[in-house]
Amino acid sequence: MEAYLFVHFKEKKTPDGEQVYFALSTDGFHWEAVNNGKPVLESNIGDKGVRDHSIVRTREGRFIILATDLSLANHFEGKYEGDWGNITTIGSKALSLWESEDLVNWSEQRLVHLGDENFGCLWAPDVIYDSQAEDYVLHWSSSHVSNAYGDKAIYYSRTKDFKTYSKPELLCQKADSGIIDSAIYEENGMFYRFLKSEANPSTLILETGDRIVGGEYKRNAVFDREMAKLRQGFYEAPTAFQLPDGKWCLMLDYYGVEGKGQGYVPFISDTLESGEFLLSEASFSFPYGFKHGTVLPVTNEEYMRIKEAFSGDGQI
Repeated sequence: MEAYLFVHFKEKKTPDGEQVYFALSTDGFHWEAVNNGKPVLESNIGDKGVRDHSIVRTREGRFIILATDLSLANHFEGKYEGDWGNITTIGSKALSLWESEDLVNWSEQRLVHLGDENFGCLWAPDVIYDSQAEDYVLHWSSSHVSNAYGDKAIYYSRTKDFKTYSKPELLCQKADSGIIDSAIYEENGMFYRFLKSEANPSTLILETGDRIVGGEYKRNAVFDREMAKLRQGFYEAPTAFQLPDGKWCLMLDYYGVEGKGQGYVPFISDTLESGEFLLSEASFSFPYGFKHGTVLPVTNEEYMRIKEAFSGDGQI
């Protein structure tokens, strides 16, 4: 892979911010807007807004975008009565999905109805391929009737084709707080699970296990030490990828201030195993406030295809 695609939403309080945006980079540090900073895809069903984007390249060469079906701009003061607790309990039980063969031409949006009446809102989906089961593990955070819609946990469903899905099951939970924003990566046969802990501590945690589902996961103390250096309660939405030199870049969304101060911040580690993610001192730039998304390594050909397709004044 020779470049990177960032699929995300935008730091805006109007409906156009909660849509699908693309950004590109050749080094993982300097990012450029795609489509002149306008949405590449727009949500026209469900809440008519999407957040917390994830993108995956399937084994067959397709691309899947998944996102939370939620628009604060459209519905926070109306349907949700200005209360995040209402979103947690009565928000969408579905996820938004688009698919493509080439990262340029995308299918119609559809809703993937995974939650039943026992679930609260389905937030922040992410996907990892399970090579042993030869399917994909789609995981997200939700509240649930089992604890009176209290602390959120991570749930999962399996799919081979992103059309049919297994019944949702519990992936993991934390005894002393809710957890959200799961992101799972494989390195040398081990799995590394980044989670946003909502308390105790109020920051990111990293757990390691030998299988995606099941088994025992262990907290990484080195990662805990590094995250303790950050301002607590102001980072979320982890996404990680390998840089050209083989090191790992962990991007965390800093939401601690209003406006231009918000956005992603890079942390670098030689390996996932070490957990020693240090705030990068390299030059780093975004063209605008990026919110919760996922970085996908792409080829130089794919990079150029996206740039050229969305180089005009509007969408193709």
